[in-house]
Amino acid sequence: MTLGRTKGVSLQGLLGSVIDIEVDIADGIPIYSLLGLPDTSLQESRDRVRAALINTGQKWPNKKVTVSLSPAWLPKSGPGFDCAIALAILVADGTLAQEPLRDTVILGELALDGSIRSVRGVLPSLIAAYKSGIRRAIVPRANHSEAELITTMEILSFDSLSEIYRWISSGEYPISEKLDIAIEQEDEALDFADVAGQSRARFAAEVAAVGGHHLLLVGPPGAGKTMIASRIPSILPELSVEEALEVTAIHSIAGGLTNRSPMSRYAPIIAPHHSASRAAIVGGGNRSITPGAISLAHRGVLFIDEAPECAVGILDALRQPLETGTVTISRSVGSVSFPAQFLLVLAANPCPCGKFSGKGHGCTCSSLQVRRYLGKLSGPLLDRIDIRVEVEPVGRVDLDSSTTAESSQSIRQRVARSRAKAAKRFIGLGYSLNSEIPAKSLRTDFRPERQGMNFLHDQLDKELITARGLHKVIRLSWTLADLADHSLPTLHDVQGAYQLRNGGYL
Repeated sequence: MTLGRTKGVSLQGLLGSVIDIEVDIADGIPIYSLLGLPDTSLQESRDRVRAALINTGQKWPNKKVTVSLSPAWLPKSGPGFDCAIALAILVADGTLAQEPLRDTVILGELALDGSIRSVRGVLPSLIAAYKSGIRRAIVPRANHSEAELITTMEILSFDSLSEIYRWISSGEYPISEKLDIAIEQEDEALDFADVAGQSRARFAAEVAAVGGHHLLLVGPPGAGKTMIASRIPSILPELSVEEALEVTAIHSIAGGLTNRSPMSRYAPIIAPHHSASRAAIVGGGNRSITPGAISLAHRGVLFIDEAPECAVGILDALRQPLETGTVTISRSVGSVSFPAQFLLVLAANPCPCGKFSGKGHGCTCSSLQVRRYLGKLSGPLLDRIDIRVEVEPVGRVDLDSSTTAESSQSIRQRVARSRAKAAKRFIGLGYSLNSEIPAKSLRTDFRPERQGMNFLHDQLDKELITARGLHKVIRLSWTLADLADHSLPTLHDVQGAYQLRNGGYL
């Protein structure tokens, strides 16, 4: 009896488990048995592996082939085990030596001609392997840039099964291109300098970026809501290396690295269409659980245009992730948790026709239609939105002005300075943004000036704000205080925060 051993990784969300792959080739009726709770795509590996081996000049053992994936109780899915199974078969058949593959994790899907295709989740898979003590990995060449982010591991990337065979047999290894971790220029193509007028909405976007506050923009079509929202990532500080790796890992699982460079330090923005399903927004799946838009927007911006047009229940599904910063998805295959700390930006028209305003320019909607339209944004959801701004139509003076609006780079510098003040204030507390201050701390360590608190208590007594609303206003007042270089939120800061939460700035 001969035995071949290799290692793969099974992912459950962002968490991975190293899988021991054992292949036994014995005399008997030719059959291929795959053990260890494989899903359908993994069961189909038999035909892919067989064709890949034959088409690369290797032989398929005409014997009883038993493939065991351990631990057996853990469900395994996906075609990422193909390459590891094929190499284990060659070792068990005596074609390859076992030693070069010892303590090496192998990832890759096989095409029928023996080429190795890219797979999802390479980065979290290698992180799991490294934590298990493995220091070398074989990955598809297409995933080389992503894999090279794990600088503490030896990464070997190949285009085909025959290249791996040649490397094990002779030590010949094809040289891979070096990783370029520079931020792509197109990331910074959008600039706030392109936005004409809209000083109030621009200021609201800056405040949202400083404190991580959620934002609602209400205005007629063509006023600039989408322009403003799409440029918010350009004023957010660059992601740290750890944050960039976390974002890349999530996008790797979802297969979204084709639209984002592996080591981009630019905050992501995800803008799903208002007709997107709940699974597309929150995450889900039947055979395997994949992250949704709220997790892809982690550390960045989730922008939902035409928010009232979303199907019933879609926006309300955001309420729990907005509070906890994570989302847990439970399916028959198990439960998976994904991070979901994002800046939510909603855009809406003031009415179905979009022309409703205090000036009454051509709106044909009845008051009942207006109430029904905006009523699609539920009260509990709106209570979690920190800033609500009315975006007015841009006038001729703003469009014809020769004065260039402030650039994103200038705004980003102010945002970075204000965030640094907040981070210094929260050293040792486990959070760094004003929007993350716990409710208890808002009533003790981070109370505004007495006059400011008296103002909020009056609004609370009049039932003009809820207890959650009071806490939101205090957090927002700290952001305004940081921008104004105040050591403590003043009455003016608190009133300004209250006005921002209710549709304007005092």
